[in-house]
Amino acid sequence: MRQQLTEGNVGSQLVKLTLPMMGGIFALVAFNVADTYFVGQLGAKHLAAMSFTFPVVMTLGSLAMGLGVGASSIIARAIGEGDRRRVQRFTTNSLTLSVLAVGIFVTLGLFTIDPLFTALGADADILPLVRDYMQIWYFGMIFLVVPMVGNSAIRSAGNTTTPSLIMTIAAGINIVLDPLLILGWAGFPQLGIQGAAWATLISRATTLVASLLVLHFQERMLCLKLPSLQETLWCWKDILYVGLPAAGTSMINPISIGIITSLLASFGAESVAAFGIASRIESFFLITLTALSVSIAPFVGQNWGAKQYARVGKALRLSFLFSLSWGVAVTLILVPTASWLVTQFNTDVNVVSIATFYLWIVPISYGAAGVILIANAAFNALGKPIPSVVMTVVRTFVLYIPLAYLGGRLFEVQGVFIAASIANLVVGIGAYVWNQQTCSVRAALAAEQA
Repeated sequence: MRQQLTEGNVGSQLVKLTLPMMGGIFALVAFNVADTYFVGQLGAKHLAAMSFTFPVVMTLGSLAMGLGVGASSIIARAIGEGDRRRVQRFTTNSLTLSVLAVGIFVTLGLFTIDPLFTALGADADILPLVRDYMQIWYFGMIFLVVPMVGNSAIRSAGNTTTPSLIMTIAAGINIVLDPLLILGWAGFPQLGIQGAAWATLISRATTLVASLLVLHFQERMLCLKLPSLQETLWCWKDILYVGLPAAGTSMINPISIGIITSLLASFGAESVAAFGIASRIESFFLITLTALSVSIAPFVGQNWGAKQYARVGKALRLSFLFSLSWGVAVTLILVPTASWLVTQFNTDVNVVSIATFYLWIVPISYGAAGVILIANAAFNALGKPIPSVVMTVVRTFVLYIPLAYLGGRLFEVQGVFIAASIANLVVGIGAYVWNQQTCSVRAALAAEQA
């Protein structure tokens, strides 16, 4: 736990932070794709059920991510300032806060499965499959939330290698368990879609143990002395100041996916299945940009805390340029290969056609989507979550969803996907301008003097 990001070559440090994160995120995406692949072998109905669970799983994952962002923001700045005691207090109390959040959301989730997924468009044939999956998944939520917050704390210290290793091991366990529990290979009972939930729960449990061991024994970021209630509430307040808006912002995206899934359900189960497949393939190509946005947060936090404003500005400029370049490259790759990629998951003609169109249109906006991710991460790292909330709300509720409904009326499924691309491009431009105005050296010095 030291100020290891406040000196040295900016570009090299970003690469060193991002490469391990790419491996970890790739592993997580791989096990999601593995879940989709093996559940897809059970049939289109099971695949549609899995797609219906995706927005809810992502929403609660976003809660964990938001708490992690809040913790990482204040921990990284405390490290930059050289305050070790605050680092330990914030780390410990962020974990206790995550346990409290798990209890609340698990209780709510278990009692709302049927009405929630019915509202999302699941019919009487699919709802029992959704229920089978979510009843198990909810009980394993503690293995999702606590490790995500713990790994965020580890990354705030500039260590992205260890969290990535933890994520990779967990993903490997999940991928091995999928065919055993879903399809009943090697003499295991065939549990169907329930097997996917059990595989996720077991693999996530390993991350809980590993992250706590690393925080205590390697990084020395935990305080074993029981804090007073007053100190705990004070720490929670600081964490939630960034964490609640960040969680809300993160939740908006999967909520919008739920709304879009409901809209697509009106075009048939094939549209929902195609959207689920295309989203999984898309997540592979967004790994690099996601890893960069995760890595930029501790860099910005430590350097801002150490008042190294010029390094922050340079890191953001390099990140934005890379994001745009990556978006162009991915588009050129997907145009000729999209159809073949989709057929690896499902060969239904309608599913392949719809998913292929998605992967031709939406990648045009990947560069802009990366700019949004990086800008949001930077704002949160500075302890300024409101710009991220504003940009996400505008993208989702002002542009994406209204345009999706209009596009659906005019061009059916294809219009929904065109709306996603337009929303990313418009907000990406705004995110770049706003971030540059806020994070420039001149703006930082003026704010400090004020």
